Amino acid sequence: MSHYDDQETRDHAARAEALATVLPAAIGRARTAPALARLLRDVDPAQVTDRDALARLPVIRKSELSAAQKRQPPFGGFTTRLPSEFDHVFQSPGPIYEPGRRDGDWWRLGRFLHASGVGRGDIVQNCFGYHLTPAGMMFESGARAVDAAVLPAGVGQTELQVRAAVDIGTTCYAGTPDFLKVILDRADQMNERLSFTRAVVGGGALFPSLRELYADRGIVTRQCYATADLGNIAYESEALEGMIVDEGVIVEIVRPGTGDPVPDGEVGEVVVTTLNPDYPLIRFATGDLSAVMPGDSPCGRTNMRIKGWMGRADQTTKIKGMFVRPEQVAALVARHPEIARARVIADRQGEMDVMTVQLETAAQGGDYDATIMDTLKLRGQVQLMAPGSLPNDGRVIEDRRNYD
Repeated sequence: MSHYDDQETRDHAARAEALATVLPAAIGRARTAPALARLLRDVDPAQVTDRDALARLPVIRKSELSAAQKRQPPFGGFTTRLPSEFDHVFQSPGPIYEPGRRDGDWWRLGRFLHASGVGRGDIVQNCFGYHLTPAGMMFESGARAVDAAVLPAGVGQTELQVRAAVDIGTTCYAGTPDFLKVILDRADQMNERLSFTRAVVGGGALFPSLRELYADRGIVTRQCYATADLGNIAYESEALEGMIVDEGVIVEIVRPGTGDPVPDGEVGEVVVTTLNPDYPLIRFATGDLSAVMPGDSPCGRTNMRIKGWMGRADQTTKIKGMFVRPEQVAALVARHPEIARARVIADRQGEMDVMTVQLETAAQGGDYDATIMDTLKLRGQVQLMAPGSLPNDGRVIEDRRNYD
């Protein structure tokens, strides 16, 4: 398969030489954003020419971004443009606000789609959400970058999804890993045959059993690691050996809770510097765990490889493609005085994520479904637990899924 551009196959000397130019420019541009100007006021951009110099800069955490957005909505002073100068303003759970633009492939998903074999002649059934959150527009932008057509399907409405897929002949699914199975199962119930040959997924873990299930149906599935704040961070290629870091970001793996890089191969927190001139986040801590893989990918791409998503550095957990955070669990408890403590459990049932909410209470009953949906933004099974029965370990979110 041809590569997206020459950047992907640069030798390491050329990549380091380019970094010595683009990194000072990115730091200089970042200092025009009010919040970053304060954070980097003592930094000389001309001196930040390599990874060692970058590692001496402070780390930005999502909690800091959220607090800044409350003080100075909507973007907290972290953008180099006014809100009205962007094409889109998105809201993710938290809430966290993110900007977006139509110019070029702003989130850089085109590189991932190209590596997945998607291009001209394909019709992408985009099952990422278009409402408030940016994932739908992120993947649509990537599809446009590789000249593929798009069915903006969004989430839910599986019978209509099947009908559209059959009538239009969509060839590629884009969405969370689980939802494709929902569509395929509904198609089987309707005795319809779909034309999917590719699936590009994100927003949740692609379990090996699910990848194999899709492969048995003739669907080649690839996953990317992307966030609303940073765009594409890393992606799979045909080599299927870890994930290749995108050319528009610089990835570091650091010891959780610090900004100190760990040795290659050691698991740590993913910290990302984006070269996006409009939203130049510098050393942004994702809260995700991963590790650097040695060597280059057999596919010929030479950028750093990481092992992919290996869990969370904190208790924040992605369930059904949505993050559930400890502060949301606290908000659930605060809404009901009879609840002493709560624990959210993420697990798998077949090939689907399931969520159980354990509520420690002396109450014998109660309707908590509406509050759970309002605070956690997901539906889940409720288990009422006797007072004192939940472990006193400070954990409010437990992930029981097996990622091997």
